[in-house]
Amino acid sequence: MNFLKGTAAGLALMTGLCASAQAADLTGTLKIFSDMSNPAPRAVMEKMASDFDALHPELNVELTIIDREAYKTQIRNFLTANAPDVATWYAANRMRPYVNAGLFEDVSDLWAEPEIAENLASTKSAVTIEGKQFGVPYTYYQVGLYYREDIHRELGLEEPADWATFKDNCQKIIGSGRKCFTIGTKYLWTTAAWFDYLNLRLNGYDFHMALTNGEIAWTDDRVKATFAHWRELIDMGAFIDNHQSYSWQEALPFMVNGDATAYLMGNFAVAPLREAGLDDSKLDYYRFPILDADVPLAEDAPTDTFHIPAGAQNKDAARAFLRYVVSTDVQTDINSGDALGQLPVNAKSSVDDDEMLNQGFEMLSSQTPGGIAQYFDRDTPAEMAAIAMEGFQEFMVFPDNLDDILNRLEKARGNVYN
Repeated sequence: MNFLKGTAAGLALMTGLCASAQAADLTGTLKIFSDMSNPAPRAVMEKMASDFDALHPELNVELTIIDREAYKTQIRNFLTANAPDVATWYAANRMRPYVNAGLFEDVSDLWAEPEIAENLASTKSAVTIEGKQFGVPYTYYQVGLYYREDIHRELGLEEPADWATFKDNCQKIIGSGRKCFTIGTKYLWTTAAWFDYLNLRLNGYDFHMALTNGEIAWTDDRVKATFAHWRELIDMGAFIDNHQSYSWQEALPFMVNGDATAYLMGNFAVAPLREAGLDDSKLDYYRFPILDADVPLAEDAPTDTFHIPAGAQNKDAARAFLRYVVSTDVQTDINSGDALGQLPVNAKSSVDDDEMLNQGFEMLSSQTPGGIAQYFDRDTPAEMAAIAMEGFQEFMVFPDNLDDILNRLEKARGNVYN
């Protein structure tokens, strides 16, 4: 896709956009490959490319949008031969294979610039490998406990900040004839949120990332402590019955109907919950409680990213585009409710007047000193993630199988990472 210059609309787009993008006299062609193929993300990507093209009269922006699933199978090939100048992908371990293969450019120089260093500080760890940065984030969303605020009021419960209060609340909810948490584990990945948060709160971000990177044994006592806390909830009867029979969407009615009071889930669950009748007087959000006050708070916040392939031909324009994408106004624009509907990565950006998004933005941009994890199946190699999440589901149904599960995961660790 090429973009024409010189229209009145194009000139108008120049007003108010970041000074760093305006400053450079960019020439040649900027080739962008993107996996933003669904309708709303596609419109966002096309507008970003068009607006950036309008800012630089001597630069020709060529945008290619590839089906999201096809992109996953094609990325290694196009990074290796005839690489674009900019490519979309995902943070943390999802980018690691391409970093290790020398296919993504080191952009630590961008992260040394004050605008990026200061405004994107909370997401730096997500694009950092061995002390260097290999991309920039452009959107993310919070994961946390969405709960029935009206039922909490009925039972006289406060949002729990620590494990003791969390469990005490749960016991009172069970005493009222309800389950504490809905969850659908049919497709496994929902179990990973519980493992992630328990492990992050007990053992911290660095330990969690070392575990997902294969550097720590699954039979380690610290991992067993994570499962021991999880088992406390299982033994209480905190989770809905037969959760292995439900998808994540099929588990929503338990919360809507008041049979369960909370769901540990990404912010994308809010729309269907609201559509089912839970307005903001009935629905609220809190972050996963503290388990160890000495462990800095870390969060799951799946993050999408832009990268410069090592084989890019126009790296000056590519760097300018990355600066543009993370600038304050652009971040506000592309993450708005009528665009991506997610959270801006720039701490100076603003979010739509939405209760859940505002809470998530404040938490992730200024209250997450421990670091931002991506979610277990993004932080872990695909083969290991699949085996581990099968184990997580089995543990939730048959917690007495823990030793066998951990031994299987440890055996898989030896196979997957070596």
